[in-house]
Amino acid sequence: MTGMPSNSRTAFIFDMDGVLTDNMRFHADSWVELFKDYGLEGLDARRYLVETAGMKGLDVLRYFLDPDISVAEAERLTELKDFLYRVKSRDLIKPMPGLPEFLLAADKRDIRLGIGTGAGPRNIDYVLDLLKLTDRFQAIVNPHHVPNGKPHPDIFLRAAELLEVDPSACIVFEDAIPGVEAARKAGMKCVAVTTTNSAEAFSSFPNIIRIIDDFRELSVDDLCTLIHKKQPATLL
Repeated sequence: MTGMPSNSRTAFIFDMDGVLTDNMRFHADSWVELFKDYGLEGLDARRYLVETAGMKGLDVLRYFLDPDISVAEAERLTELKDFLYRVKSRDLIKPMPGLPEFLLAADKRDIRLGIGTGAGPRNIDYVLDLLKLTDRFQAIVNPHHVPNGKPHPDIFLRAAELLEVDPSACIVFEDAIPGVEAARKAGMKCVAVTTTNSAEAFSSFPNIIRIIDDFRELSVDDLCTLIHKKQPATLL
């Protein structure tokens, strides 16, 4: 049971892969290897990143491999991909530059922190343990918790609900186009991180307030001022 959301509070909701750590290339390479094993030769890592990064495994498999794949078979193949990913990345997962300092500054401002990710529970535990961030977030939402994954808004809306913060007072941190779109549909402002897409790829989204390479470029105080700034009345 959660309390009533408040827009007097602020929440930061982070996608995990490509935002807390620059690891999306490991996911992409693992998907490419899996698809090659199933006869799909025309997919490269860049195409995966541009077209489906941030989506849950079922949606990736239905997009590239088989639109009618069963949930059970998709879960089996996704776990195979995730095993490859963990083997490739175990010694390479590092926090994004500036992330520890940014989270510390957010804590000092009593900002509520959440994760809204397309990753499954095992990969979430794997990454947060390697980053030593296991206990830093008050809410963690993955696709198993909601009816629809990104680009639907369900993951971010559920995170806001658990954090007891109104969506309008949440800032999402995203590297993937489906995630930015999910934030827009949730009524949330977004900081775009250029680990997966170029700055130009985010130019059409009205909810993006900053585009960054890493967290050294952000000020928590500036973001708090921006999220609670009253908008001027529109003259009709």
